[in-house]
Amino acid sequence: MKLYNIKSIACIAFMGLALTSCDDYLDRPTEDGYDTSNYYSNDAQCRAGVNYLYNSPWYDFMRGFFKVGEVMSGNYYMGSSPYLTFTLDGSDQDLANMSASLWAVNTHATTVYNNIKNATGASEAVKNATMGECLTWKAFAYFYLVRSFGAVPIIHNPADVINSQQASNVRKAKISNVYDYIIKILEEAIRLLPEKDPTNNGRIDKYCAKALLAKVYLTKAGFSEANTTYNPGTYSYTICTAHQRNADDLAKAAQLALDVIENSGRQLMESYPDIFRGENNVCDEALISWAWTMGSHWTCQNSFHCDLSIEGFDENGDCWGGWGGPSVDLQDAFNENALSLSRQNVDDRRKATLMMAGDVYDYFYADCGGFEMVKFCYGGYADAGHPGPDQWESPTGACEVKHLYGNNADHARFYGSPAGRMASALYTHLLRLADVYLIYCEAAMGNSTSSSDPKVLDIFYQVRHRSVKGYQYPTSITWEDIWKERRLELACEGDRWYDFVRRYYYDPQGAINELKGQRRNGYNGLNDLYKTYYESGAFTVDPSKHNYDTNAAAPNVTDRSFTLPLPSADIDYDKYLMEEPEEFDVSSISF
Repeated sequence: MKLYNIKSIACIAFMGLALTSCDDYLDRPTEDGYDTSNYYSNDAQCRAGVNYLYNSPWYDFMRGFFKVGEVMSGNYYMGSSPYLTFTLDGSDQDLANMSASLWAVNTHATTVYNNIKNATGASEAVKNATMGECLTWKAFAYFYLVRSFGAVPIIHNPADVINSQQASNVRKAKISNVYDYIIKILEEAIRLLPEKDPTNNGRIDKYCAKALLAKVYLTKAGFSEANTTYNPGTYSYTICTAHQRNADDLAKAAQLALDVIENSGRQLMESYPDIFRGENNVCDEALISWAWTMGSHWTCQNSFHCDLSIEGFDENGDCWGGWGGPSVDLQDAFNENALSLSRQNVDDRRKATLMMAGDVYDYFYADCGGFEMVKFCYGGYADAGHPGPDQWESPTGACEVKHLYGNNADHARFYGSPAGRMASALYTHLLRLADVYLIYCEAAMGNSTSSSDPKVLDIFYQVRHRSVKGYQYPTSITWEDIWKERRLELACEGDRWYDFVRRYYYDPQGAINELKGQRRNGYNGLNDLYKTYYESGAFTVDPSKHNYDTNAAAPNVTDRSFTLPLPSADIDYDKYLMEEPEEFDVSSISF
């Protein structure tokens, strides 16, 4: 959050592109280097002024987004990472960057909103639409903040705090207040936004904001302030006992989700793997995305490829993610086994999420006729400039798929130019239509443990049948069916930990027990096993050499695990951040 070092980091007037790394709590765009009254004077300038909110302020959240969303949740293995072992503390740099980025989004979105609101010259329709986009991003930032850090300050207009020199005196608001604040922001965004993005270029419209609001209500439904104990002197809170979710909130989530499903005009894409390919950066399935670009301004680009791909996967010398990989526990959920070459492949989502021995991808290395994992690791594609690492790196037997673009030729096919070092233009989908389908199913089920409602069954069937072609229409589904389906559908998309947080709200022991019971470690002997297979064609598992490593202790998951620690520098600067949160009057907020 970094309250203590406020600096200018952006020049919104020039299309919001002059942005450096967003690393300060109350960072705000420069307003003294240009005259904002001369900008936002027409429709094109208003839209251009919002564009950078789709990428740059979020850049420093990328690592936290994946480490929290996937490593903490048990979907992804990263060695001795404190996110894997639940030993995270406030000194962690990725955590500090994550927090700073989210607060930067709040400040930038607010500043652009105010500039557009006070501008003259643009049409009312475009002013409303772009202000609605700003508010949606502001709400999304707060949604991540409250689910990550619990009670946080509500800073509606950061400029007021900066100008009054009160940055070191902000108090946290109660979690329930933060959810009410997010809802109020999104309701205003929905009022302003058009029914459909008139540019057809992936901008946020009314139904995108409604989808996010549905997700907020589903999450809020489980939280009970009366059932929560805040822990003064720490950053954490404790849910006292399991309890029923709020029926009114569930009903609102179901109503909003169904509105999006039936009235937005959007459809699930026919092919699940296609959702994450460059040609579908903008598609029906993607409701809200980080819209990365290749430009001269650092932080507008996607760098996931570097942290998640195996050594040598691209030509830019920036791949260092091979020693991690999708977890054994996630493979178990897909009914797959790295100690076998007999792939089930009954669920299209598995291969689109987990790259395993025996897999071949036609959308990676298309200029080489496709990409085959074992061949690359031991033989490489030297003629195409890809020698390979000459070893199997991933201890789990699986590698990432969704956030990778392939090689430079693959990138150029969709974007017209090769990727750069730590830079691609592949979008990151944050909220997808399939998520909304599953939100509806869970919310419509209410506090029941199962449902045979025809509409619930039909919507669930559409999600599962798309990827599991042999799936038969169900006669009923359970909460556990939806819980697992969310994991399979949204795996490695930065969402799973937040499912655990919202489950912890109303079923704390259930969330803790599932995390403790996961297989979060790697295998022994995979490199020997796969290398022998590549060289001789023999795939012979010796259980004494090739086995799951059971030596790692179960993660120490406790009530405090569901609140991320606040960055140490923020606590040093603002003593009130460690105090019990105060009631915040959300009705005082105006737009």
